[in-house]
Amino acid sequence: MARAKRKTRRATSKSRQTRRIRATRARAKRAHEARSNSSGALRYATRRTPKIVDPAVAQAFKLYDEAMRLFNQQSYRRAREIFVKVVAGPSRELAERARVHVAICEQRSEKQGHIQLRTADDYYHFAVSQINLGNYEAARGHLEKARKLAPKADYIYYALASVASLSGEADDAVTHLAQAIKLRPANRYHARNDADFKLLEDDSRFVALVSPARGNGPSFGAASA
Repeated sequence: MARAKRKTRRATSKSRQTRRIRATRARAKRAHEARSNSSGALRYATRRTPKIVDPAVAQAFKLYDEAMRLFNQQSYRRAREIFVKVVAGPSRELAERARVHVAICEQRSEKQGHIQLRTADDYYHFAVSQINLGNYEAARGHLEKARKLAPKADYIYYALASVASLSGEADDAVTHLAQAIKLRPANRYHARNDADFKLLEDDSRFVALVSPARGNGPSFGAASA
């Protein structure tokens, strides 16, 4: 009888010990899950933290979306007007996309009806679309018309320089670029990293123009014409 009681006590003790072990494991599991959930929430919160965006860039994205909406509705002229604003905006990536769409809008607008080019900017933007399409002679013609309407517009001379360089005409490229830099010295830094001027990268005249240490570079008589 005593032996049976001892066996019963041992069994009861073992059962209690088993329950304590299980309870300890359960608490440890709940604690681990709580830590995991907390860490996951923190990671989620980190992912959800909004990035700080330049308001000007945000506005450019908004304009681009509006232009694409009009483009998809085949309102090419209205879309082109907004794409042109994006081209002049702060986002280089959006500007490149917008330039392509400006060209497409102009092509499709021509099919819908003749484009009326009146201002220097009209001729300039149409010329840019032709440059993007590789139509350098057409671009040059429109840029010359733009230059007559706005003879002090540095960006028109810069575009003329790009067309000349892309066409293999180094002398004209240097001449136009010199005038663009004269009108707006910051063009020197743009030209230095512009792939359109690859033809001139070993030309001493070009190096002089884009070098900050040499001021405005050499003087070209035709540049001031």
